[in-house]
Amino acid sequence: MDQSNAPQPSRGAGLVLIAAIFALALNLRPAMAAVGPLLDLIEAATGMGSTTASLLTTLPVAMIGVGALSIRPLRRRLGERKGVLLGAVLIGLACLARAAFDGITGLIASAVVVGAGVALIQALAPVVVKRAFPTRFGTVMGVYTTGIMGGAAVAAATAAGLAEAVGWAGALALWAVPAFLAAVVWIVASRAPAAEEPNRTAIAEGTHREVPFWKQSRAWALVPILGLGTSAYTLVLAWLPPYYVDMGQTRATAGFLLSGMTGTEVAAGVLVSLFITRFPDRRGPMLMAVALALVGLAGLVLTPVSLAVPVMLLLGLGIGAVFPLTLILAMDQIDDPVRSGDLLAFVQGGGYIIASLSPLAAGLLRDRLSDLSQAWMLMGLGLVAMALMTLTFRPGGAKLR
Repeated sequence: MDQSNAPQPSRGAGLVLIAAIFALALNLRPAMAAVGPLLDLIEAATGMGSTTASLLTTLPVAMIGVGALSIRPLRRRLGERKGVLLGAVLIGLACLARAAFDGITGLIASAVVVGAGVALIQALAPVVVKRAFPTRFGTVMGVYTTGIMGGAAVAAATAAGLAEAVGWAGALALWAVPAFLAAVVWIVASRAPAAEEPNRTAIAEGTHREVPFWKQSRAWALVPILGLGTSAYTLVLAWLPPYYVDMGQTRATAGFLLSGMTGTEVAAGVLVSLFITRFPDRRGPMLMAVALALVGLAGLVLTPVSLAVPVMLLLGLGIGAVFPLTLILAMDQIDDPVRSGDLLAFVQGGGYIIASLSPLAAGLLRDRLSDLSQAWMLMGLGLVAMALMTLTFRPGGAKLR
């Protein structure tokens, strides 16, 4: 499918569609980001240990991966409009359920449903973006990833205060409200012609002429890049607040530190969206982002309290830039907006399954060593490996088929 032949939204419709994409993105992390600052309360109320508690992040992230790998038949059956809407509704229902089912089983089940909802949106929304905004894809994807990080920042900052007002279960359940609101905005925005998916029968027939991504080594090479980059984000999202609470900081302070870091990630996402068109070679920005994240991780090990603010700034800038850059790097490898959705599903599928292991590994280390320093160091080694793999993606290289 030629992107240039796709219907382009009018200015008004385009702004509404961008607003809907942003609203959806805001809801992709709060169900996970609000858990960390409240983890001591959750552990005390339910009796779960660190390894079990890590499942509240690990399971949604793993579900994102599994859902992404299964997205093609769902997309063919539901279409992008209904698939994204279903994702938002699932997130809302899962958050709402946490008010009534606040035991270990209920929390774990809600984590699985949240992951399914996020998987639908993350696999399908970028396809709509690439088709509706082919010449501004990098910029709009920057808005999308900024929304993801912004939602996490707000959730982390407000978690402790909301828990004092309505209890920890109520604080988690309140995130159903913006999810349902985003669903309403999406219903309105997705009526634009550019948001419509192509004929699903044509998509199905086209698969006979395509080389599956699992048969293309270049597609496989993208999986650990996204996986390791996202591992840094999920690790910090899950365990930064408990790390600081373990060192004597209050839940509110720990939440604000995570919020400050994710707020800096928002700034990094904005910078990426503004300047990425000046860097057709994505390797330079990626290496710079990894370097910032590595210095931040070193600070978590060596000077976590005395230099907490600079450490958060470095982590936020580094991780916040790595995330959109990995998505943009993947989407650079293919021109067809329909196939780009399949590529993103494949890469995110494997990548998020890899990323789901970092919170779990950290929980195991915390149970056995009562410390998370080793987790930060292992993550640093993972980012170094990711940077080396990124060097193989030279601009102008062969495209995926």
